[in-house]
Amino acid sequence: MSLSRSPSPRAGGGGWSSPGLTSPFDTLSGRSSPRKAYGDLHISNGGPIGNGVTWASAKAKSEEVNGYPSFSTRNNGFFSRNARKISSSLPRFNMGSGPSYAEKEKLGRGRWYPNGGSRLARLKTLLASITRRMRLRILLVLGIILAFILFYVTPMHRLYRRTSFLGGGSKFVVVLAANQGGGVMEWKGPREWAIERDSVKNKKKYVAKWGYDLEIVDMSTKKRYAHEWRESWEKVDTMRNCMRKYPEAEWFWWLDLNTFIMEPSYSLQSHIFNHISKNTYRDINDYNPLNISHPFAEAYLDPISRSATGDNCTTSIDLVVPQDCGGFNLGSFFLRRSAWTDRLLDIWWDPVAYEQKHMEWEHKEQDALEHLYSTQPWIRSHTAFIPQRKINSFPTGACGENGEDPRIHYKEQDRDFVVNMAGCEWGRDCWGEMYNFRELSNKLNRTPWEKFKDGISDRWKAMTQSKNEGEEKQG
Repeated sequence: MSLSRSPSPRAGGGGWSSPGLTSPFDTLSGRSSPRKAYGDLHISNGGPIGNGVTWASAKAKSEEVNGYPSFSTRNNGFFSRNARKISSSLPRFNMGSGPSYAEKEKLGRGRWYPNGGSRLARLKTLLASITRRMRLRILLVLGIILAFILFYVTPMHRLYRRTSFLGGGSKFVVVLAANQGGGVMEWKGPREWAIERDSVKNKKKYVAKWGYDLEIVDMSTKKRYAHEWRESWEKVDTMRNCMRKYPEAEWFWWLDLNTFIMEPSYSLQSHIFNHISKNTYRDINDYNPLNISHPFAEAYLDPISRSATGDNCTTSIDLVVPQDCGGFNLGSFFLRRSAWTDRLLDIWWDPVAYEQKHMEWEHKEQDALEHLYSTQPWIRSHTAFIPQRKINSFPTGACGENGEDPRIHYKEQDRDFVVNMAGCEWGRDCWGEMYNFRELSNKLNRTPWEKFKDGISDRWKAMTQSKNEGEEKQG
C-alpha cells in the first residue's frame, strides 16, 4: 500500500500529474549528463517551448535571475548581515534639526545627592561642578604662583636684578668701611665688634636682594698712612682702588661703618637714579650751611662755570653728596666713573694740599672737598647735592640736641632710607643707637605673617598683664 496520495507518474513520458512539475530529464538515466543547461532554455511569450522547459522556467522566475546563473550575494556580507547590530551600538546625537520627543527632566527626579540632598551636599556638588569647569584656569593660576615662588626662592631673582640690561644691579658697588682690628690709634672692644657685625650683615643682606656688589674695606690698612698721620683720608684712595677692581660698575656708594639701611626694599634705581634730576639739586643756594658764594661771577669763565646749575644735564653729574648742619657729609655719598672723577680723586689725594692744610682741616677729606668746591669752577659743574634724609638721616643728638630739623633728622613715619649715627663716639652710645635702629627696621619691614604673629602675641601679653593687675588689686 503506497503512503503517497499523489498519483505516480505515468510511464512513457506522462510525467507528474501536476502541470509544471515534470522534469525534463525523466527519460535520462542517472549515468548520463543533461544535454542542456539552464542558459540553453528559451521562454517565449511567458510560456515554455519544447520538452522540460516548464520546471526550469518556473525555477528561474522564482529566483528572479532571468537567464543568469542562480547565484546571489544579497545579505551574505558581514556588514549586510550585521548592519542592525552595528547601527544600534553607535551613539545617537540630537542635532536639533527636528523636534525632540524626549520627556522633559523633572527636577529632583532620578538625581543622587549625598546625605539625602542636604544643603551641604548640594554645595559640595556645586563646587565640584564649578571646579571641573574652571580646571584650566585653576591650573594656570597655580602655574603662575609656582613660577613666582621659584623666581624668589632660587637665585633667579638676583640674576635678573644684577643683569645690566634688566635690573642693572651690576652698575652699583657699595663700599663699606669696616674697622676690623682697629686703626693705629684705637683698640676695639665688644661693642665695637657688635656694631661692625650688625652693619656688615645689614649691607650684605641689601646687596644680595638687589644684585649689587659689596666691597668691605679693611680699615686696618690705615697703618700704611700712619707715618703721615693721614687717617680718615683713605676714603679717597679706597674709592680709586674700587674703580680699578670693578671696571664694569658705574656708580660707587661709600658708607661709613656707623650707618644702617633702614629700608632694604628701596633700590638705588627707584629711590634715586631713575629720577636723579628730581632727587638732586645743582644750586647750593637751596641749602647752603657753609655760605659759599655761588655761582662764580668772573667774566673770563665759560657760561657753564658761571651758571648756578651747570649745564642742567643729568649726564654731567659725577658726584652726589648730602649736606648736614655743618656742610658736606661724606658718611654716605656717590661717585660716578668718569674722566672728571679720576681727575678729582687725583687732586683730592694730592699730598701738597694735605701738608699745607691738615692742621686747619678738622674733618680732613671732608674739608678738602669743601675747599675744592669753593675755589675750583670745574668742580661745581659736575657736583649735585641730595637732601640729607634721602641717603643719610641723622638720629636725635646729631646736629642739635632736640633732633627736630626736618632736613636732617630721621622720621619713622616717612620711612627714611639710611640712618647715620655720625659723631656717636663723642658722648653718645653707638651700640645703643645701632641696636634701636636695627630693631625698628625689623619692625617696619615685617612680613604679613610676622605682623599677624606679633599681633596675637601683643594681645596675649595685654590680656595677661590686665589679669595680673586685677588679681593684685583684689589681693
